[in-house]
Amino acid sequence: MSDGSRRPPKRRSRVPSGRVERLARFGWMAGELAAGSLAEGARRALRGGAGEAASAILSGGNAQKLARRLASMRGAAMKLGQLLSLETDDILPPEFVEALAVLRDAADTMPETQVRRALGRAYGKGWEERFQRFDMDPIASASIGQVHEAVVVDGRELALKIQYPGVARSIDSDVNNVATLLRLSRLLPGELDLSGILNEAKRQLRQEADYLTEAENLGRYRELVADEPRLAVPRVHADFTTKRVLAMDRMRGLPIEDLAAQGTDQARRDAAGRMLEHLVLRELFEFQFMQTDPNFANYLVDPADDRILLLDFGSTREFEPAFTARYADLCRAVIDADRPAVQRAAAAIGYIGSDETDHRAEGLVDLILLVCEPFRKRGLYDFADSNLAGRARDIGLDLMFRRGFLHPPPPETVFLHRKLVGSFLLCARIRARVDMRALLEPFLDDVRA
Repeated sequence: MSDGSRRPPKRRSRVPSGRVERLARFGWMAGELAAGSLAEGARRALRGGAGEAASAILSGGNAQKLARRLASMRGAAMKLGQLLSLETDDILPPEFVEALAVLRDAADTMPETQVRRALGRAYGKGWEERFQRFDMDPIASASIGQVHEAVVVDGRELALKIQYPGVARSIDSDVNNVATLLRLSRLLPGELDLSGILNEAKRQLRQEADYLTEAENLGRYRELVADEPRLAVPRVHADFTTKRVLAMDRMRGLPIEDLAAQGTDQARRDAAGRMLEHLVLRELFEFQFMQTDPNFANYLVDPADDRILLLDFGSTREFEPAFTARYADLCRAVIDADRPAVQRAAAAIGYIGSDETDHRAEGLVDLILLVCEPFRKRGLYDFADSNLAGRARDIGLDLMFRRGFLHPPPPETVFLHRKLVGSFLLCARIRARVDMRALLEPFLDDVRA
């Protein structure tokens, strides 16, 4: 979550905390989308025929309605909008992406009464006496909680992340309802088996809703990157941390997207992109422990020295050594453009099932080689100038709809993909150029050894 000091005030709304109330909100949302798509479809059909009508669900008007409802729902429901907002206009209509972009750091905020109740449950009666100052206006708000600035009686400046009420107990139903919305909107094929992926999403979100686990993740990650002066991770303050309130150092910086501003030196952009991508590779191959939420709002830049400040560690993933070794095999095969080796490595990871036809397996190899384009290129890869997302979309749609490939990715790769894609899009957003192959090759040598 970002500093928020330069952002406009956010709308306050009570978080729907009961399961029945949240289910009713989903029904309302589905009805709005259906009504909006029918109206938009009719307009498009009059102008352009059935093909235009079929995409009406992705209209800007529907996206704005969806963004408003998800911002008020918060919790696992809002994750849908955050994930969709990471896409580019090569994949979704630009007005859809633009409307959902506000969800990356723009959940509605809780009214003061809910904040006070949450702190009372966490700290007990008279909690106010523990603070010199507590700012009731949050500095950031996201899907699981919102962050408040506070100064405790001993002078420590803290950022307190307070979880929205009801979020933890509504995860399973929210994820199931999000999946239903995706199917109704035809963003996912109805026949695709998502059970493994949905279970993984629920597992990850349960972890994210446990702030004691996130506190452990923060401490662990802070130690892992202690040798990197260009990165900073906040300290946890255990005496103010509970299962539903996380107390951290108050860190100040500018949104990392500010590096995209005109006049920013290209070397600064490249250095930030190189640092972010190097960190991803360390997470996968060295730490075997990854922060898997690449939401742009989770990265700040310290304007004094260009350090990147890493803020959110609720969503993390452990990787077994055998898993990272198989990924290293895949990467080596990709760099060598060895199609049979790519297919063998993809099958070992679980991307290709034993019952797949040669035709579909070949299509998946094509897709893997394409999406790994940044690692195959020698020299700087210009993320901003790349149309990789659109080309990958075209091959993916061909694979799914023409060749009938409906084998979902292995559940353990879902959040890895989220980090890899999000990091690519962040580098594109800040217009970075990075020699990805030069970053990757030393890690492959280490894994081989």
